[in-house]
Amino acid sequence: MSVPVVGEYAIINGMKMYFERHGEGRPLLLIHGGGSTIDTSFGRIIQPLSQHRQVIAAEMQAHGRTDDRTTPLSFEQDADDIAALLQHLGLPTADFLGFSNGAQTCVELWLRHPGIIGKLVLASGFYSRDAVAEPFWEGFNGVTLDMMPLVLRQGFLAVNNDPAKLQRSFDRDVERMKKFNGWTDDQLRSILAPTLLITGNHDVGSLEHCVSTCRLIPNSQLAVFPGGHGTYMGTLESVDNGQLPLFNVVPLLEEFLG
Repeated sequence: MSVPVVGEYAIINGMKMYFERHGEGRPLLLIHGGGSTIDTSFGRIIQPLSQHRQVIAAEMQAHGRTDDRTTPLSFEQDADDIAALLQHLGLPTADFLGFSNGAQTCVELWLRHPGIIGKLVLASGFYSRDAVAEPFWEGFNGVTLDMMPLVLRQGFLAVNNDPAKLQRSFDRDVERMKKFNGWTDDQLRSILAPTLLITGNHDVGSLEHCVSTCRLIPNSQLAVFPGGHGTYMGTLESVDNGQLPLFNVVPLLEEFLG
């Protein structure tokens, strides 16, 4: 999972945000999942992707090396933060790859800042509560930090060795998901950017939900890989579960992004 780190900070909407830049060319901005960091979500794909483009990866509010605010986490605020980061970097547009909660942030990014988006990759996201069974939602009641995958806890502490901040990040992620309502069919139909949906055949959201989403987004394609949540990218939690990726997702991403 070793990635050469070129870390930077910027004040984004009153918050000190950590981000990295790798490579040169057309910018691709990576948005990690809940409870994750740049490395735990994208550590296996940053280097190959950066061979042909500039890859920018940011850590979102209360995650990894990025500060928290007094306000709760929201996909709307994350989208505004990403748009502000792009403006800070002097980039009028970029392509975006969001994984898990990062994919949900990308939906809000389109709804709030469509003019900055070239192409979208929505990886292992879901867009309505019925994408997963009710026990998934019930599981957020009474959940504790020790139930979070160990590798994600270790990944957070490896870049921010503050257990209190890890606990706060976890609590904020849980509260956001408890309140998740998703988006309407009309909101998904409004996404006009070329969009690639990626999922595992045993992902968090059902395969049927991903197919329905692909049918709603006008200019979209769907790729289904064997495995679970992020297995196709080699996310740290999937590798820790022994789900080594059977396919390399990078050529697919390169072909789609152009």
